[in-house]
Amino acid sequence: MTSRSAPSAPGVPYGGVPYDAVVLAGGAARRLGGADKPAVRVGGRSLLDRVLAACAGARATVVVAAPRPTARPVTWAREDPPGGGPLAALDAGLRHTTAGHVVVLSADLPFLDDGTVRRLRAALTAARDAGGALLADADGRDQPLVAAYRAAALRRELAALTAAHGTLTGLPLRRLTGALDLVRVPDPVASFDCDTWDDIATARARIREHGHVLDEWISAVKDELGIDLDVDTGALLDLARDAAHGVARPAAPLTTFLVGYAAAHAGGGPQAVAEATRKAAALARRWAEEADEAAPGSGTRPDAG
Repeated sequence: MTSRSAPSAPGVPYGGVPYDAVVLAGGAARRLGGADKPAVRVGGRSLLDRVLAACAGARATVVVAAPRPTARPVTWAREDPPGGGPLAALDAGLRHTTAGHVVVLSADLPFLDDGTVRRLRAALTAARDAGGALLADADGRDQPLVAAYRAAALRRELAALTAAHGTLTGLPLRRLTGALDLVRVPDPVASFDCDTWDDIATARARIREHGHVLDEWISAVKDELGIDLDVDTGALLDLARDAAHGVARPAAPLTTFLVGYAAAHAGGGPQAVAEATRKAAALARRWAEEADEAAPGSGTRPDAG
C-alpha cells in the first residue's frame, strides 16, 4: 500500500461525485463478550444509526449484516458464509452498488459525521491517481474501514484476490489495501472506534462534555424524529433566552415549539424556521421593552410609543 497525505483541493466540491456507502456491521465483537455491537447505544442512538447518519448523502447505502431496524432505509447484504471476514463482507456489499466512488465504513464509529465523509470524498476526488482516501488515527495508523474508494479499484483487486486464493473468506483486509495507492486524511476523533466496553464508556462520556452535548443532542433528536433540517441553533437559543427573560421561563420551550409549528405550516425548511424565529424574537423584544417602560421609576408613560 502506498500512503501519502491528502493534497489540498481548493475548489473541489465535496458533493461533486455521486457515491454509495457500504457499512460492515457483522463482526463477532469478541472483545465485547459477543454483544450486538452495532446495536449498542451512544448518546441515545445505536452505533449503526450514528454511522448511517454520517453517510446519509449516499445514493445507496448497503449494510452487510443480518437485517435489523434502522433509523433510515438501507439495503441489506450478507457474505456467504456469514462471518467470512471484512474482505468477503466488502465484496458482498459492493455487489449492490453502482456509483464510481464508495465510502466504506465500520459500524462502530461514534464520532463519525457527514463532515468527515465529505473530507474523505474531497481527498479522493483531488487525488486522481489514488485508489482511495482513508482516515489516519491519533497514532498515524491507517483506518481502511473509514475510507472512500474508487469502486473500480476495489472490484479489480477483489477479483484478483479471488482468482489467486479461490475465496475471500478469512483473508485479511491488508491484502486489499496493500495493492492500492491510498491518501491519508488525519482525524483522531472520527477514527475512534469502539472495540471494548471501556471504549463505549469513553464515547458516552465524551459526547456529554460541554463542547459536544448540544450538537449531539440536536443530532439525536433529528434522527429520532426522522427529520434532516439544518437551522441556526444560535438564533433559536437567543429566542428561547429572550422569551424566558422578557416573558416567563415557561415561555422559552413553548415559543420554540410554536416556531417549529409555524415553520411547518409555512412549508418547512431552514428559511421558514428563520422567518418564524425572526418574528417571534421581535415580539419577545417588544414584550420586554413594554415591561421596562411600565416598571416603576422608568420615567416613561405606560402608553408611550
